[in-house]
Amino acid sequence: MSEKRSSEALREFISETEEIVETINLDLVTLAEKLDSGEYDPDLINGIFRGAHSIKGLAGMFGFDDLSQLAHRMENLLDQLRLGKVPFNQFTVDALFNAVETLSRLINGKSEDEHFTLDLSASFERIEQAALGKAAAGDDPLAGLAIDSAILNVLTEYEEHRLLENIKKKRNLHLVRVDFDLSSFDQELAELTQQLKQQGEVISTLPCIGDIGERISFQVLFGSERDQADIRALLGRDSLDIRTFGESAAPAAAAAAAVGMVFEEPPPLPAANGETLPATADAGSLRSISRTVRVDIDKLDLLMNIVGELVLSKGAITGISERLRSSGEKELAGDLTKATRILERRLHDLQKGVMDVRMVPVGQLFEKMTRIVRRVSNEQGKKVELDIRGADTELDKLIIEDVSDPLMHIIRNAIDHGLETPAERREAGKPEKGMICLWAAQKGNHVVIEVRDDGRGIDPERVRRKAVARGLVGEGQELTRSEIYELLFLPGFSTRDEVSDLSGRGVGMDVVKNNISQLSGMVELTSETGVGTCMTITLPITLAIIKALIVKVAGQTYAVPINSVQETLMIDSSQVRTIERREVLELRESTLPLLRLDRTFSLAHGGRPADQKLFVAVVGLADKRLGFVVDDLLGQQDVVIKSLGKVLAFVKGVAGAAELGNQKTILVLDVAGLMGEALRGESVNHV
Repeated sequence: MSEKRSSEALREFISETEEIVETINLDLVTLAEKLDSGEYDPDLINGIFRGAHSIKGLAGMFGFDDLSQLAHRMENLLDQLRLGKVPFNQFTVDALFNAVETLSRLINGKSEDEHFTLDLSASFERIEQAALGKAAAGDDPLAGLAIDSAILNVLTEYEEHRLLENIKKKRNLHLVRVDFDLSSFDQELAELTQQLKQQGEVISTLPCIGDIGERISFQVLFGSERDQADIRALLGRDSLDIRTFGESAAPAAAAAAAVGMVFEEPPPLPAANGETLPATADAGSLRSISRTVRVDIDKLDLLMNIVGELVLSKGAITGISERLRSSGEKELAGDLTKATRILERRLHDLQKGVMDVRMVPVGQLFEKMTRIVRRVSNEQGKKVELDIRGADTELDKLIIEDVSDPLMHIIRNAIDHGLETPAERREAGKPEKGMICLWAAQKGNHVVIEVRDDGRGIDPERVRRKAVARGLVGEGQELTRSEIYELLFLPGFSTRDEVSDLSGRGVGMDVVKNNISQLSGMVELTSETGVGTCMTITLPITLAIIKALIVKVAGQTYAVPINSVQETLMIDSSQVRTIERREVLELRESTLPLLRLDRTFSLAHGGRPADQKLFVAVVGLADKRLGFVVDDLLGQQDVVIKSLGKVLAFVKGVAGAAELGNQKTILVLDVAGLMGEALRGESVNHV
């Protein structure tokens, strides 16, 4: 049991530290954007500092000295940065990014083997070098400031630094005293602090010591561009006293008397975030603010499998009800049908609830890409801006995880292959900073993710020449632009003449396509030379329980995911035409390519009368459409997709298997894979 508890505790540690690292990474990205202006929100540094401190404590509890030491050194550097002891420059920010990258690698490694470690000497050295960049000391600007020493003496080192920063920016310094009702002072003080933060920086919050009675007073030291009249009008309170300090302010003694700053004993120390810390750590509450419960995805899978079995049982009960009705037991069959409908509604609610738990915003995926963009752009010496939209679009957690590596490779390719160097962009009349757009949107039962860049684009003629040189196409063979771009997804194909650390080795895009196809998704590429490239990934929202259209082909039964089915048709054989050796159907003034599933899977049909009616299931992903020609449509049914396993992973056109209510197992068609192969005119593996 102790080993199990240890294993569960380790998983919790990995999960929590991973979340903290992702938050730190996002805050560092925001901090790096402030390098040009040199001004940043101090709360940003405080948040990163607290994150490093949390990782240090957690790692220490588990005996991970390497993690703890790295987080500790990172924490020290952040402390010096927030106190103004080291300069806010590119070198310091890069050292912090390097530390976060190393933290992430350590955490990922320990998730596989808790004894995993790395050589941290390089990271330690970078942090030490950044820490040596001491800010030059100057004259004390507080010497001539008419702020009572009783106030200055109780400021923490950090608050004193923030006070100096406000003085350097020539802001007005206000000491705002407000009386609150004792029963509601905490809420009112928080509201007041929030109002002030919108107009400047709250440097410190101090209690007033004296005869409290039914009311309590607080003083807020506040820096702002606003003058005293503006602050008074903003707050709009009766019990309000404001004193402004500076060279023209009243003498310190008069200011102290005005605000009643007489301390008989040191007050509780103000925290960095403006809240008052208790005298001892034990006095604080240990209750978690978050109401989020982490659930292992394997547990959700188990729950979803149980729901799937219940769905199948419901289907079996429906079949029994129909058999009872046909045997003459109409009353009993009617009661069973009513009970089945109630069960169906409850199952639907349960299924939806489990699915909602599995759904996560793609923002979790996009957040990981910010670090990739920054690191790769620095390595390539390119300036890149990332535009993220639709981060709240939701996808199944498992799909999010499985698509992360393909998306990472696409973004790396966009920076390495697509975006030009700053010098090349200037010559082309473009801004020095390239743009990569990462957009997501839900379209029906699918999510579409677009990765766009405004780089050099892909020259189709160059791709064609490479393909001819490698014998993939004939010298005189005519290819459309989309067919040329499809060549980029062939194994080993690359337009790079030289090999880089990122790409050009002839691997990658075929793996990207295969990985996305395994998720029943599609990837498409469009490009314009000199303008840029767009990679579009279309994915189903979930791969768990789906509603499927059951079809029959040459005596075999298949399931087609209903989220890909746009409509079903019954046509005469005479309506099918052949254009360029492909069967098509004229449908509402547009041409619909057809795919005969019996020929695709080499099924013996036994002959079909020429005048026999044909059934067509029109499927579509993104803006592509295709008609599956089948013998019969057997209706819709909820199915649970099961993987075919690694042994049959090579089979194209099949997404998995599903069990029907009559204990019969059928194959679920991979719509995206079949469409991709059919629209390119390629054959599908026989099954």
